[in-house]
Amino acid sequence: MGCMFSHLAAKFAFFPPSPPTYHVTKTPDGKLTAVSSSTSSTFPAAGDASLDVRVVKTRRGNKVTAFYLRNPNARLTLLYSHGNAADLGQLFDLFLQLKVNLRVNLMGYDYSGYGASTGKPSEYNTYADIEAVYECLQTEYGVGQEDLILYGQSVGSGPTLHLASKLPRLRGVVLHSGILSGLRVLCHVKFKFCCDIYSNINKIKKVKCPVLVIHGTEDDVVNWLHGNRLWKMAKEPYEPLWIKGGGHCNLEIYPEYIRHLYRFIQDMENTTTKSRLKKIWQELRRRDESKGCCSFGLCRPKWPRCPKPSCDCSCGCCKWSCPSLKGCFSCCKKPTCGSSCCKCSCLSLKGCFTSWKKPSCVSNCCFPNLKCCCCFGKPRCPKCSCWKCLKCPESECCCCAGCFSWLCCCGGGRREGETRGGTTMAKSEG
Repeated sequence: MGCMFSHLAAKFAFFPPSPPTYHVTKTPDGKLTAVSSSTSSTFPAAGDASLDVRVVKTRRGNKVTAFYLRNPNARLTLLYSHGNAADLGQLFDLFLQLKVNLRVNLMGYDYSGYGASTGKPSEYNTYADIEAVYECLQTEYGVGQEDLILYGQSVGSGPTLHLASKLPRLRGVVLHSGILSGLRVLCHVKFKFCCDIYSNINKIKKVKCPVLVIHGTEDDVVNWLHGNRLWKMAKEPYEPLWIKGGGHCNLEIYPEYIRHLYRFIQDMENTTTKSRLKKIWQELRRRDESKGCCSFGLCRPKWPRCPKPSCDCSCGCCKWSCPSLKGCFSCCKKPTCGSSCCKCSCLSLKGCFTSWKKPSCVSNCCFPNLKCCCCFGKPRCPKCSCWKCLKCPESECCCCAGCFSWLCCCGGGRREGETRGGTTMAKSEG
């Protein structure tokens, strides 16, 4: 049933020019060339290296025609998906202007049933068309997704977002008078229907690259609200271009169109993978701090903004005070709690620190009973832990490997002069 509705919706969504404005012929040397059917646009002569005419077979059995316009100074490639009432013959002059003004290589293609392409236009045919053209860019021209910008106009935003949602390292996306979905162009609905096509409202959430939205405020075919919502739903939205007074098919004549698009291309050229990851990480941290929770949904205290405190007291033990904590936690162990800030109650501590970061205590308050804490081979008394070194003064005793003379305050331990190993060891009874 859903497939039948999709075919029905396709009849109202696609209007290929009839007859086509161009046709493809083969030169004596076997190279394909485009010939205009009218005088409105002229194609380069056969053999011109600036234009390659390709015929690409899709996974659904159709053969789509594609034009590749080469710019020797380009660093990026633009894959252009046009609207529902034009073909490559009508758009060729625009392609030339974009190639020169934006300094990009440009690949444009006709959907199945448009221009010289075979088959019939449908939603899923356009998905197969753009996938086949992208594969051609990879194999024939060595264009990876890191050097590719997808451009979709009107209905072309459907196959554009379809491919963009599958390419995690894509450089950028341009949505020109884009649609939320086919049915939402005709009426304002809040639910998904089986007869709807091009569900861009769901696919825009899967795009992981910068998205530029261009829309006219007076668009009477696709309301400006479509572009505004697509821009708000993008994970990495670029500064949008709302052309005041612009309609649906005339945005290219406004000067700000090419200026803003050129700035976007320049920003994408200067963007590296490292800088993109850094920007995304900073944005995630900003959102997490505003929510007070981490990105994984686990609440944890915010990071401290004040310097780390230091303890130089002899109070015996620096305690943590937090209403959410139960029991006593010394400063040598960090407590775990779900509150916003666990503070230490030690009077000699200055500043505020959170439960994930323990203070650095330079006194013996954390280990009040351990006097000689550095000597090599310190013993363990079964009754207490108060040990004193008999060989050297307490103030000078450190990591001396030869210090083996210990005496416990309770009487246990080894006295000075006693030997280790197989010799006699005199022990006092506790």
